[in-house]
Amino acid sequence: MDTVTKQYIETVQVSDIPWHRLTTTYGRATDFPAELDVLWNMESMEAVDAAGEALELNIEHQSTLWHATPFAMIFLLRIFKKAQEESAHNEVAQYLAEQLVKLFTVIAECIRDGLMQEHADPLPNFEDMLNEEYLWSEEYDEDEDVLRYEEGDVFPDDLFFSFYYYSLQVLLLAIPLLDTSDEGEATLLGIISANRSV
Repeated sequence: MDTVTKQYIETVQVSDIPWHRLTTTYGRATDFPAELDVLWNMESMEAVDAAGEALELNIEHQSTLWHATPFAMIFLLRIFKKAQEESAHNEVAQYLAEQLVKLFTVIAECIRDGLMQEHADPLPNFEDMLNEEYLWSEEYDEDEDVLRYEEGDVFPDDLFFSFYYYSLQVLLLAIPLLDTSDEGEATLLGIISANRSV
């Protein structure tokens, strides 16, 4: 991984991302900051479950990743690291860490499937996905978004593959956090490592 990508993943802030202009499975990522904040706080199982489910449904659907996915993955990785650190004395954190391993595994499997298909080269930089030409309208209009999808070629090939490529770059940074003695984490590690070698 190049240093520019690694630095971006490690330093970008939630407030730097125009979530309301990024697509998800069911619309836009407008609610992602609030949902990520709930996960970061790890205050109750119920709150974590609700926020986690909303994010999970909106970053992946039937092996498809979305414009918001790689950006959400940056912050989910940070949350995973914090959950691991707090899991010994916080059952919510322990539960969240386990759930994130399952989610990361789904994302890694999607990336594996994407890499097996013919694809374009990714955009040169992670943040290139936020270039104005790729962002959706400032004001959300469901009907206009539906029409845009019906036009075809909604995402240029290099942008679309970038959803997968840069999600993988985030997961590569999870490798040092994974414990091979844990079955779920070992499975995730195996998929990430295989993706890296493709």
